[in-house]
Amino acid sequence: MILADKIMENRKKNGWSQEELADKLGVSRQSVSKWESAQSMPDMKKILQLSEIFNVSTDYLLKDEIDDREPTNLVPVDSGVEEEKEKSVSMEEASSFLEHNERSAGMISTGVMLCILSPIPLLLLGGLSEDGLLSLKTDLAGIIGVIILFLMIVPAVGMFLYCGLKGKPYEYLENSNIDTEYGVRGMVKERKTSYAETHNRLLILGILLCVACAVPMFLIVALQGSHHGEAFGAAGVGALLVFCAIGVKMIVLTCIRQGGMDKLLEEGDYTRLNKKIGRYDGIYWAIITAVYLAWSFLTFRWHLTWIVWPIAGVLYAAYHEIMKIVVKR
Repeated sequence: MILADKIMENRKKNGWSQEELADKLGVSRQSVSKWESAQSMPDMKKILQLSEIFNVSTDYLLKDEIDDREPTNLVPVDSGVEEEKEKSVSMEEASSFLEHNERSAGMISTGVMLCILSPIPLLLLGGLSEDGLLSLKTDLAGIIGVIILFLMIVPAVGMFLYCGLKGKPYEYLENSNIDTEYGVRGMVKERKTSYAETHNRLLILGILLCVACAVPMFLIVALQGSHHGEAFGAAGVGALLVFCAIGVKMIVLTCIRQGGMDKLLEEGDYTRLNKKIGRYDGIYWAIITAVYLAWSFLTFRWHLTWIVWPIAGVLYAAYHEIMKIVVKR
């Protein structure tokens, strides 16, 4: 086996694209491409670097008659998925995806915010009606509140569906191994670096708002004994939902933006190993949804069954680590 084949074979065994290997060596992607196509040879300094990176001997790399690499303790970066065919991503396609991802981030985060805000009119109308501050019967106020709730949820669902349909051509970025063309990785890395400060700021502020959203609940406790306790209580819960909605919008917005860049770089939640694990996520969340619906409809304790989701979120981290071990094996 010649050097060109050995470089290509070891690169793929570690789950690296040509550009990733080039970054590790401090050369251009074109150089790696020429080495693998036997159009040129790396110099001795690069041979030594390749030996260290691949954890093989220089004899193995330089001598054609040695086809088997020496046994090592090297664990392939994305074990179990490197054999899959890579899909090439051009600069034009990457730019198009990033534009779509930016639009989707705004629409999806707004849709999520609308869903969180949707119960507020129902709560306020119910509270005002209960305290006699609104000249509407409680049942009628409830019906109007439900209508407004659905009027807010419908456009949110429409946004989700629209973004999902528009994103169909880019689904392979989440499920397949990719090999970006020359210049794509550098462009995305530059964007990610320049966005890092904004991402951290939005993420921290969003989390703080979600934590602070519990503050209005103290208002509910303090005013329970007042004449208009129901109305004030509804206002307190409404304020809680507003804080939560704004915080969640910030978190979802910046995470989708960051996720789009990670997809092209195959980093974060979109490494090749995580892509393979992600194929089983649908089963996990389908089971969680079934448990939630079964418990809710059998007991009608909707005010309690929501706890399934935060518990599922915490357990998902454990599930993800277990799946990593299973997939690697």
